[in-house]
Amino acid sequence: MESVEETLRRRVLKVLENSSEPLTVNDIMMELGLKPSFRKLVYESLSHLAKSVRRKSKGRKALVMRAPYCLNCGYVFRDLKRIRKPSKCPKCKSERITPPAFMLVKIQD
Repeated sequence: MESVEETLRRRVLKVLENSSEPLTVNDIMMELGLKPSFRKLVYESLSHLAKSVRRKSKGRKALVMRAPYCLNCGYVFRDLKRIRKPSKCPKCKSERITPPAFMLVKIQD
């Protein structure tokens, strides 16, 4: 029997495979018809997919993330320890932060 997380991961992967542009967690949740309470599970699924996509495709595909950035001063959050939307800019303290966006890409030989 499949767990809820595995099913969600597969659904998230399918949405990413069918998209030609980067998607935020909100975009993915809207596409799947998920409630806001699923946000944490979607972020966890993306974190897991980042590892498994590359391995299962034998290095031919990768899940890439467009880093979140501050709309106020332009600060880019490059060194996130875990995938998430930061709450506040460390530079200007603004809360106007774009969420990270995700996309599956084929890796060139």
